Amino acid sequence: MKRERALQVVLVLVGLFYSVCGYILFDDLWHLRWLSGHSDVMPMFLSLNTALGVCLLVAAKQPAKHRLMIAYGAWSSLAHAFTMTIQSAQALAHGMHRKDSPQDIVIFVVIGVTLLALLPAKQPSPAGAPISEPRFAER
Repeated sequence: MKRERALQVVLVLVGLFYSVCGYILFDDLWHLRWLSGHSDVMPMFLSLNTALGVCLLVAAKQPAKHRLMIAYGAWSSLAHAFTMTIQSAQALAHGMHRKDSPQDIVIFVVIGVTLLALLPAKQPSPAGAPISEPRFAER
């Protein structure tokens, strides 16, 4: 039970962290910063992280039912950290320095590893259970 509670706390914190990207995204779009900085990748990245943040906040209520979303949050964070590591190494090889490196890499690695470490156990499905029809809300 302590592990599930710890996961819920982490999901809320990471969800809020990623949801803040929505404010940054709105600010970038409103003030055309992405256009003046010639960086159309940043708004797209921020929009994905904003959506992920909201999904992780929803998953915090019942983590066991949202295992796949939590795993996606973990693996996408690790993939992002890996990409930034390559970018930092390439920039360094060309005599440049990324302004956020290495703290941004460490943040995303910590998020990914923490989510993976607290990932709920896979729920066993009943052997031979037929796939049921989807249940829709009754009106």
